[in-house]
Amino acid sequence: MYRQHFGLLKRPFEMTPDPSFLYLGEVHREGLATLVYGVQARKGFVLLTGEVGTGKTTLLHALLAQLDAATHSAFIFNPKLEPLDFFRMLFEEFGIEEPCSTKGEYLLALNRFLIDCLARDETVLLIVDEAQNLSPEMLEEIRLLSNLETPTSKLIQIMLVGQPELNELLRRPELRQLRQRIVLRHHLRPFSGAETAGYVEERLRLAGYTGKGLFRPAALREVHRLTGGVPRLVNIVCDSALLLGYGRGLERIGREEIAEVARDLELPPAGGEEPLPVTEPVAGPVRRRRGLLGLFR
Repeated sequence: MYRQHFGLLKRPFEMTPDPSFLYLGEVHREGLATLVYGVQARKGFVLLTGEVGTGKTTLLHALLAQLDAATHSAFIFNPKLEPLDFFRMLFEEFGIEEPCSTKGEYLLALNRFLIDCLARDETVLLIVDEAQNLSPEMLEEIRLLSNLETPTSKLIQIMLVGQPELNELLRRPELRQLRQRIVLRHHLRPFSGAETAGYVEERLRLAGYTGKGLFRPAALREVHRLTGGVPRLVNIVCDSALLLGYGRGLERIGREEIAEVARDLELPPAGGEEPLPVTEPVAGPVRRRRGLLGLFR
C-alpha cells in the first residue's frame, strides 16, 4: 500500500523471519557464533533464551542457513507433545522411514540412523523451539537422547530455545541432570538505541529504499524508547508509521508520528515515560483520524 509512495520494492517490516532481511546486532552476532560453534564442535546441549520478540526464531533460521548439506536438522516448534508423537515428528523431520510403534523401537531406529550419519561424518541437530512449554517429563525424554553417543562423540546435538522461563524450569531439582549437560548458553537481549536505528535503516535499504533519513533521528530514538529495542515491536511500530505517513502524504516520519502510532497500538513506553502528545499535521490529506484505519474510511 505504501511501497510506491516511499519508493520501496518490498515491505520492510514484515513479521516473518525472512533471511534476506537479516540484521544482526552485537548480541545476535555473538549468539549466532555460539550456536554455529556448538553444532560444528558437537558440544551436545546448547541453550538459547530471550524475551518474546527478541529474534530467537530469526537467529535459528540464520543458523540453519549456515549449516552445510552434511548436517541433518529437525526443527520441533510444537513441544506440547506426548513422547510417541514427539518421536513421530522427529522421524518425519529427519526423513527416517523405518516403521515403529513403541518408544523402544523408535530409540533403536534413531540410534541406527545416528550411527550411520556418524560413519558418513554427518552431523545431526535437533532444535526444540518454545522449550519453556515442555513438561519436565518431556525434557527428561530429550535428555535421554543425549545418551546416544560413542566414547568420543555425541551422536546428536540438541538445542533448547525458549523464553527466560525456560531457565526457571531447568532449575527444578528433578532436571539437574539435564542442567548439568548444557555446555553452551546464550541470552538474547533487545537492541541498543544505535542497533535499533541500524536495524530500521538496514531493513529499509534491503527493501529498496534509496533516499536518506526516511525516519528522522528523533523518530528512531522514539522507536527505541517505546519498544525497548525488541525487534518484533520495532517492526510493528515502523510498519504502522509508514502506513500513517502514506495516508498523510508525508515524505519523512517524525517523532510525533511514532508517538501517535504507539498510542493507537496501546503500546506502553518501555522507558516508563509518557509518549509525546499528538499534534496536528501542518498539511496533508487527512488532519484528524481515529486510529490508523481511520485514514482510509
